[in-house]
Amino acid sequence: MRKLYVLFSIVALFAIFGLTSGVQAQNGPVLYFCEKYGGDGETGISDRFTTGYLTVMVKCDYALGLTNVSIQFDKYSPSTRSFSYYKKFTYTVKPDMKYIYFAKNSSSDMKFEDPGIYRVFLLDDNGTTVASALIEII
Repeated sequence: MRKLYVLFSIVALFAIFGLTSGVQAQNGPVLYFCEKYGGDGETGISDRFTTGYLTVMVKCDYALGLTNVSIQFDKYSPSTRSFSYYKKFTYTVKPDMKYIYFAKNSSSDMKFEDPGIYRVFLLDDNGTTVASALIEII
């Protein structure tokens, strides 16, 4: 009976602390992909696409505080089992932004031309990673 009481007490403590703690699976900026972003919001969210133009999305619960940023693609090489630089795009954003989309525009060609696995980074003006994600292009 005592073992059952101890087990119940431990479960109750985990339940109480689990419900009141601020631990979250994702507590920073999230980078993800969609086919396009427009008046209706995001269309075709996924992490697997065919070659072509894509939109990179970044969403956060707080203002990112960034002005000059880059989106960098690194491509995976199965032969070397490592990622290497593929291409990079620079953008200017507003520091109070929490939700940003990066798409093809007059100054960039946000295009995945070759099938493969890519690491995509949002970098601040010092080259520090703010958010990242993996994407497969087929």
